[in-house]
Amino acid sequence: MFTGIVTDMGDLVAVETKGEVKTLTIATAFEAAGIDVGASIAHAGVCLTVTSVTAGGPRGTLFTVDAAPETLAITTVGGWTQGRRINLERSLKMGDELGGHMVSGHVDCRAKVVSREDLGSTTRFVFEVPEQLARFVAAKGSVALDGTSLTVNTVEGNTFSCLLIPHTLAVTTWGSVKAGDTVNFEVDLMARYAARLAEFPRS
Repeated sequence: MFTGIVTDMGDLVAVETKGEVKTLTIATAFEAAGIDVGASIAHAGVCLTVTSVTAGGPRGTLFTVDAAPETLAITTVGGWTQGRRINLERSLKMGDELGGHMVSGHVDCRAKVVSREDLGSTTRFVFEVPEQLARFVAAKGSVALDGTSLTVNTVEGNTFSCLLIPHTLAVTTWGSVKAGDTVNFEVDLMARYAARLAEFPRS
């Protein structure tokens, strides 16, 4: 589990295709001693398992993860190339501060960035998601976009907007996101379960 609070921007230093699987090598400022093989790390909101860790590299630590065919099909990972910056978050530990909202790292789809409007003190992004997922999005509710916990500002049909502050733009990859880009989208767990419960008639 994660919280949607990005703690480092990793650098994708190598991509290797092995059959239907892609192996990604990522440079990070996370300490190598604190990352176990088998640990879960969210990469732009995608939960991937660490397969190797070494000290060194341009940021202090290098680690690898494998992305399976379903991940490559549903998320933006399939289009990642060397040099890309990636929002990273270590998995939640018992007792950690829950600064965002509960995020599973299981991405539902790629959301399209319809527009970006820089307003000075904030930046407004408008996103478009498939109609079958739009029902999970509510004004003042939470969504995870590229691994970042964001509050929904407005909703209209299958589009919704979020306002980002300058700090978020500075410490995540959102500073370079523009209209036409796609980002990983995960609906709020509470909204998912509430919708599922609503499908069953009351006895």
